[in-house]
Amino acid sequence: MPTPPRLLILTAAFGEGHNSAARNLALALVAAGCDAQVCDPCSLAIPRLTATLSRLYRFATDYLPRVWGRIYHSIDRVDFKHSGSWFSRKPEARLAKLIVDYQPTAIVSSYPLYPYLLERIFSRAGVTLPVFTVVTDSIEINSAWLRAPSNYWLVTDASTRNTMIASHLPAAAIIDTGFPVNPEFAQLNPLAPTDPCDPFRVLFFPIARRKSIDSCGASILAASPVVKLTIVLGKNVRLLYFAARALQQAHPGRVRILGWTRRIPRLLTQHHLVVGKAGGATVHEAIAAHCPMLIHHLVPGQEEGNLRLLEVIGGGSLAATPDVLTQRIRGILIDQAAPWRVMKQALASHNRNAGAITAARVILQKTEEWQTQPPRL
Repeated sequence: MPTPPRLLILTAAFGEGHNSAARNLALALVAAGCDAQVCDPCSLAIPRLTATLSRLYRFATDYLPRVWGRIYHSIDRVDFKHSGSWFSRKPEARLAKLIVDYQPTAIVSSYPLYPYLLERIFSRAGVTLPVFTVVTDSIEINSAWLRAPSNYWLVTDASTRNTMIASHLPAAAIIDTGFPVNPEFAQLNPLAPTDPCDPFRVLFFPIARRKSIDSCGASILAASPVVKLTIVLGKNVRLLYFAARALQQAHPGRVRILGWTRRIPRLLTQHHLVVGKAGGATVHEAIAAHCPMLIHHLVPGQEEGNLRLLEVIGGGSLAATPDVLTQRIRGILIDQAAPWRVMKQALASHNRNAGAITAARVILQKTEEWQTQPPRL
């Protein structure tokens, strides 16, 4: 029997999109008969510092989005190719050891820093492996992704691919696979555009702020008496539960509270609308579920492209204040929910529910081609 390909998948703790893409790709690759290992070299090499920086990142994106937007744009001017910072030294050494120990056939990175480290590791070792960079942003692409020394870039959509080609990257190396959503999405049946929408089920992902429950939750329910709300608290159960419980008691029979759950794909396909922040994972999961989305929290720079993609598809829009959120939902429900049905049809036409499966096939195909005739890195 031939030895199955061994894929080392690299992620980082700075944004759930990176971790989600890595985990879902691993699921698809293992299902295809590969040996796949997900690793976070930063967390492995400098766990305390990485955990602290991750907490600061989450605080900044939730409470100080404009400040983080300025930081994000400043990162756009950094040339990681020529700057081996103190922060990257230990992760680089740990990554080199991972490669020696695991002996991968190819490497997949869902975080833009790692291809730069790999280039230096390969240069010292005098070897190369195929490197696949999974770009988790859409349309508005930071230069850290664009300058990453990679053999292939796997992107979320055609508009993102065109943006990267316009930045003078080789067109043949930029492959539109869709965001690597959970392979389960490909097996689920979304609500039909003909659904009666009564009740109109809204899935709400609050950010880690108590006011998010009070303002957004109440605004969603105020849109119409047919609205029923499911609040997913996730990792913020302790912080947000009492606010969610107060909202539930104020609206008997209309509010359901969930903590951390593995059922997000199924929940998205069973709800009519999702309200959440414009993170890559949430936006692309909504797209995969053909579930229209309203964005209540947007991080400038980093998440603007995700909103733009929703608008290009016709599957969602920004509702950044409680009043606008109420108005948007009322607008979606007019004329027996005709605008909602148009959004559903647009998302169904876009039809991106198998990104991880498609990306796994591309990775395996290109890895096989590499073994026959490896291109230059």
